[in-house]
Amino acid sequence: MEDIEKFIHGFRQFQESYFRGDRHFFTPLKTEQKPNTLIIGCSDSRVDPSLMFGCDPGELFVVRNVANLVPPFEESGGFHGVSAALEFAVLTLKVKHIIVMGHARCGGIGALVNGLCPACDAGFINNWMKIADKALERVSRDMPGVGPDVLARECEKEAILISLDNLMSFPWIRAQVEAGLVMLHGWYFDIDSGTLSQYSKESGRFEEIA
Repeated sequence: MEDIEKFIHGFRQFQESYFRGDRHFFTPLKTEQKPNTLIIGCSDSRVDPSLMFGCDPGELFVVRNVANLVPPFEESGGFHGVSAALEFAVLTLKVKHIIVMGHARCGGIGALVNGLCPACDAGFINNWMKIADKALERVSRDMPGVGPDVLARECEKEAILISLDNLMSFPWIRAQVEAGLVMLHGWYFDIDSGTLSQYSKESGRFEEIA
């Protein structure tokens, strides 16, 4: 119950800041949202985009999943939560930026690198991580013989690039990008050093920006 009490206390502070302290803050947000940026981040409890980037409610549209992955476009039946969020963000909210943000010491990438997750009897994580299979293949091919820590770190970054490629497989995202209406970004948060890097097409690597 200690955690629950902490959450309730935190919500009261939220009330004070956004409802009582500034009664007009949520007035426009009651009927609509107009975020300019979609962030696809990891479910990892240590990587909270709104907290990291100092954003108020309404500034970010956030999709979080294991290893911040974007599946390729497909029209088969089933439940496509990430694809539905992309569709809403791009076609309805008309966001201008899509950021795929990976991070160091990602458990999902760890499962990819170290083998199947033995605790995941239902197989959801193991199946989901197949989206990033190419990341492990590319890094293993280009950097043979590297240690497990380096392998995981490079796979974390490569998985971001795979998600960026998969974003372009959605026809309406590709159309917006090619028209200059949407920009795609690949970011990497290094938990060890506390730095943020961005992928540069010009250099073909992640470059520190903060």
